[in-house]
Amino acid sequence: RNHLDWILALPWNNHTNDNLDIHRAKKILDDDQYGLKDIKERILDYISVKHLKKDDNAPILCFAGPPGTGKTSLGKSIAQSLGRNYFRVSLGGVKDEAEIRGHRRTYVGAMPGRFIQGIRKAGSSNPIIIIDELDKIGADFRGDPSAAMLEVLDPQQNKTFYDNYLGVPYDLSKVIFIATANNIETLSEPLKDRMEIITLSGYTLEEKLEIAKRYLVKRSVESTGLDNH
Repeated sequence: RNHLDWILALPWNNHTNDNLDIHRAKKILDDDQYGLKDIKERILDYISVKHLKKDDNAPILCFAGPPGTGKTSLGKSIAQSLGRNYFRVSLGGVKDEAEIRGHRRTYVGAMPGRFIQGIRKAGSSNPIIIIDELDKIGADFRGDPSAAMLEVLDPQQNKTFYDNYLGVPYDLSKVIFIATANNIETLSEPLKDRMEIITLSGYTLEEKLEIAKRYLVKRSVESTGLDNH
């Protein structure tokens, strides 16, 4: 019964339409994030290509850089600018391959993997999925999750991604995957080959001052309730 519920609950043919207005996307990205010029240009490139070619594979981007540079929050801004649904998967400390591929149905309390769960929660087959802390993924006697990630992030294979719990292939090729990592040196070479790595450097003192003026002061005033006085 639970298995059939999952099969029926997945958005097999439900896709959201992309908002391809480049000026709107640029404004949202600029409003939400300060700096990060290379990443913003790459997203605007993707939107431009979608104007010309509707059936291209979604890019698989990996934002690499120190903590606190806005890697994760960028995903939300990208989803908002494209008008897509959004889901975040945190892989920090995950050591069980079943977290990616799902449990076999013979186990008690078996569940699909995190990506199929994310698709169901997002409610569409083409959401933006943020894969957080990809470099913190582990491995032990329960399998190697980073090896299972190869199928998820390969545009040639993820058209027929096989989740052990579902038992039927699911098309992940329309999903925009955005991975974040602090240190790409710990990632395996095959995994790095599947992604377009964009490195974020830390902010300079001038940039930090500008971020404080534009965002942090305003946020602090709101969080302490001073904006009503």
